[in-house]
Amino acid sequence: MSRILAIDVGQKRIGLAVTDPLQIIASPLETIHVKDIFEYLTNYCKNEEVEAFVIGDARTLKNKASDSNRFIVPFINRVKKLFPTIKIERMDERFTSVIAKQTIIDAGIKKKGRQDKSLTDKISATLILQSFLQTKNRIL
Repeated sequence: MSRILAIDVGQKRIGLAVTDPLQIIASPLETIHVKDIFEYLTNYCKNEEVEAFVIGDARTLKNKASDSNRFIVPFINRVKKLFPTIKIERMDERFTSVIAKQTIIDAGIKKKGRQDKSLTDKISATLILQSFLQTKNRIL
């Protein structure tokens, strides 16, 4: 089987998470600067078989598109152009950053380590991917 890659799009950084080839476990992958993401994704897809991209869907508490969509939508359009054969799925990303920060605290990471925002981005992407896998498995 092939992997599923989750993408948590931010203005400065993009958190990535990936499944194992059997699509059972979601694991943090990397945090990449926005300017480097398409080169990274191209190289990753050359080395690994990717079935789908799961991209965070930024919503408000009233379930409307959030302001973040102004940079997420162009990102998705570029991904579609560069990877036309790879399916794109959207997954609600509300509260993933809050949950990721709490997870880091619960893991006992010291204050200095918690200041590393790239860790939050990777964990947020992992939460998005785990939610997607749970939803997908309920459908099956």
